[in-house]
Amino acid sequence: MFTYDEIINRDKTSLDITWLKDKSLADLDNLPDPDVLAEDIIENLEAGLASFRAIMATLE
Repeated sequence: MFTYDEIINRDKTSLDITWLKDKSLADLDNLPDPDVLAEDIIENLEAGLASFRAIMATLE
């Protein structure tokens, strides 16, 4: 495990993760409906599970 100082002293180290924000969700007054968000989450989870199942199938 590295200390904060060790990480900061390395080249090109940045703990700035603001670039991870989804800019399409920046306007909180115009968020998609909860059912749309939930459906997107479900689709992403199912896609992830399908990927893991494919990996497991190749390992067997």
